[in-house]
Amino acid sequence: MSVQRTLQKYMDNWKRISHLDFCLLLEDNSVFVTTCEKRLPSAAKLDDFRQSTALCLANTTYCLYKITEKSDVPYLLVVWGSDASVSTIGELAVCQIQSILEGFSEKNDKNSFMQKLLLGNYTEVEAFNRARKLHISTTARRAVFLVTTRQSQDEHALATIKNIFSARTHDFITAIDDSGIIIVRELSSTETYENLEDTAHMLVDMLGAEAMTQAWVAYSNTADDLRELSSAYKEARTALEIGKIFYAERAVFGYRTLGIGRLIYQLPVSICEMFIEEIFGDESLDSIDGETLAIIRTFFENNLNLSETSRQLYVHRNTLVYRFEKIQKKFGLDLRTFEDAMTFKLAMLVAGYLKSKSLQ
Repeated sequence: MSVQRTLQKYMDNWKRISHLDFCLLLEDNSVFVTTCEKRLPSAAKLDDFRQSTALCLANTTYCLYKITEKSDVPYLLVVWGSDASVSTIGELAVCQIQSILEGFSEKNDKNSFMQKLLLGNYTEVEAFNRARKLHISTTARRAVFLVTTRQSQDEHALATIKNIFSARTHDFITAIDDSGIIIVRELSSTETYENLEDTAHMLVDMLGAEAMTQAWVAYSNTADDLRELSSAYKEARTALEIGKIFYAERAVFGYRTLGIGRLIYQLPVSICEMFIEEIFGDESLDSIDGETLAIIRTFFENNLNLSETSRQLYVHRNTLVYRFEKIQKKFGLDLRTFEDAMTFKLAMLVAGYLKSKSLQ
């Protein structure tokens, strides 16, 4: 809930209880929150009050109060009424408003701190000193989750995630540019990588059910203190990028479970191009029709079992053999043998990697 909506809720309650009207003015004397349409004091009176040393100004129809924030006076509070209790009620309202503003300010400061920390914009000393001032644990064990959906800056998805973790006050939910929604989750001593995997799948399921959107979630290794959070964020970003390139059929990518995709991702493009040329020669993976590629993928998923592949695809075994023989004539690889199947699988992964590079 925004600070404006929070203040409006409180002021409406104050009016219901006290039968007084309240209005909070911004620095330019425009209305930020109000409970009525009453005429405001003149701009000259408001400006004179701002310039004076007084914290409160009362007359027969209203009381004016200064709301200070970090030695500035960005707000003025107007309380209408002539009863003797108006002054006391106004002072109580000032205390409550300042408390709300400080709470939101600290929340924003924490969010800004975490963003800069993840981007590596602090030295180690700066990070630890700033964290102490904001009452953020420097030694808590954490993990970074990165969530993306089909729509960039998905406000509905962000609201859903905040609702999921609303009870976890030590977690941080933020965003940096269009990279996705970042969750910095504080972990208990008993939580394992299996728990991180479960959390990632829960997020995918909840966003599909509540936000009605397809989501991809990547997560880092655990970070034992603040110094490691920047690296953890990079791990989550790397996991998401590698996962989408090499494991398109998945929706969850853990940094420590990226398999052979991580190795290929770190190879120079020139080496990958040389490998593809060695395997396919003048041809390319695109020269294979989509139906044959689907058959090959299913064949690999079934551990090179022709009978199981035939059963799943409702295709006669001899038809599969015919397709594989065509591949063998074209590329010199018999996919029914382990070594050739492994070579072709690697070639498919490398071709997908090169294709993603060409689109960047």
